[in-house]
Amino acid sequence: MERPPTDPKKLLAFWMEWEKGDATPGTVLKNLKNGGMREVLDELAAADQA
Repeated sequence: MERPPTDPKKLLAFWMEWEKGDATPGTVLKNLKNGGMREVLDELAAADQA
């Protein structure tokens, strides 16, 4: 089963839930992981090296 493409807007929404105090740290981390934060960071790191 393939994961859907990463949606940066959705990742930002998860982060904002944390900043507003609407979600616990564990929930935010789970959402960021499942939402594809690793892929975003991998792409940014690769672009920085180039």
